[in-house]
Amino acid sequence: MFTSKLSSLTICFVIYLLAFYFSFILLPETINNIWLKITIWHIYATLFVYFGSLVLKNSSLYDPFWSVAPLAIVIYLATISENSFLTNLIILIPIIFWGIRLTRNWIFGWPGLSHEDFRYIDLKNTYWIKSEINNLFGIHLFPTLIVNLSLYPLLYVFTFEISITFSLCISLLFTLLAVVLETIADEQMRNFRNNPANKGKTMKFKLWKYSRHPNYLGELLFWFGICLIGINSDAAPILIILCPIPMMMLFVFVSCPLMDERSLKNRSDYQEYMEKTSQLLLLPPKQ
Repeated sequence: MFTSKLSSLTICFVIYLLAFYFSFILLPETINNIWLKITIWHIYATLFVYFGSLVLKNSSLYDPFWSVAPLAIVIYLATISENSFLTNLIILIPIIFWGIRLTRNWIFGWPGLSHEDFRYIDLKNTYWIKSEINNLFGIHLFPTLIVNLSLYPLLYVFTFEISITFSLCISLLFTLLAVVLETIADEQMRNFRNNPANKGKTMKFKLWKYSRHPNYLGELLFWFGICLIGINSDAAPILIILCPIPMMMLFVFVSCPLMDERSLKNRSDYQEYMEKTSQLLLLPPKQ
């Protein structure tokens, strides 16, 4: 039905625009708690995208939500912040860089609505009721809630006035370098796959020599960086250090194993690579 990538991108853009707009105007006016308001908006927008994926019969419609929704949230927080413009700008730099980079990656790598992510297909490959439970909660709401929790530390640096300190700069640098790591890993893999001679082979070079998923490592470190940024506010409770833990569990126990399982099926040399190479951390290969 959707053979053109441009038409797919246009449909996705319109759905997201409508999702964000209507989710915002449907927010109850009686809500005073800022993060509760953001969370409800986040969930409403997710449900809107979910219903769009049902109409289009393609759950990959949700993919850019991972990077686009956080950008909307942090920009909203910056607009209500009492911090100086410079402070907010410095905090936003690594987050906006992350969001634009990830969204750009999706745009260039997404074939269009004619394609659906294999992980979504596997989750929905069951009887109807369980398929829709997996679709609504496993593919849409569960990732949204994990991202929402991981963003929570930023509430304290935007809604309580802070100043630019050495600690904040180190936290921002850590977060920025995590995005750089993710970017380099993705570019290395893209260059490897673009070479026809590498079809069916495993990427075992550069960063991928030391980790099976260095791009996921960069993504995970980014979310820990968000937590480090939040800690710079004196108003932040110590328990916010727990916010990235569900994200770590998602990568360690879901995302990485699913990718490993697929690679084992498609690459004859992956079993040996898997036995020698760390899952996430950059470590020397086992002999």
